Amino acid sequence: MSSTIDSGVMNAINGSAGAARAAAASGGGADLQDSFMTLLVTQLRNQDPMNPMENAEMTSQLAQINTVSGIQDLNTTLESITGQIDAGQAIQASGLIGKGVLVPGQRVLVGEDGSTTPFGVELGQSADEVNITIRNESGEVVRRFDSFALDAGVESFTWNGEMDNGETAPKGAYTVSVEASADGESLDTVQLNYALVNGVSLDQEGAPRLDLGGISEQVTLADIRQIL
Repeated sequence: MSSTIDSGVMNAINGSAGAARAAAASGGGADLQDSFMTLLVTQLRNQDPMNPMENAEMTSQLAQINTVSGIQDLNTTLESITGQIDAGQAIQASGLIGKGVLVPGQRVLVGEDGSTTPFGVELGQSADEVNITIRNESGEVVRRFDSFALDAGVESFTWNGEMDNGETAPKGAYTVSVEASADGESLDTVQLNYALVNGVSLDQEGAPRLDLGGISEQVTLADIRQIL
């Protein structure tokens, strides 16, 4: 025996479904849960008495309602945690203003008195041979250091400004290159240069970026390998 559902019942069900979709679009967890519950109640009221909804089906729909609400609550919690992390990073970054740091780069500066800025290298594994070469702005080699072994990690160095000919290097910017190997195999290196943190700004996502005064592009906290 067939039965016909009148337009009022269909409108009630469709209206509830539309409310659920609208709540989902707006991202309101409580509204979404209420809309799904209204839809379920409407389905129960208008179900076929000869073919009622099974317990398993009802349990499944209730579980879906709780899942949707739980996901919305989780998203809200994650947004709050992310905001707290960003705020903590901004405070941490502000404490670096006026301090020197080592960040990825190859530049070494020499002052009028021969004083130099530190430089460094980061190795993923220990090397039995490390070679450091310093070149001037023309690309000419002004200093080669003797090979040495170095453990994995970050290590900083200071050049005394003396060139291979025994003279003091003229004032200016120089480039450092570092080559490392282990058992005759070349190793990947991250060369580091010194920079002074002059200020802190926030990017479009609210994460702090450090102003290094033109010696390097703005960097993140993750770019800092050592604080000097």
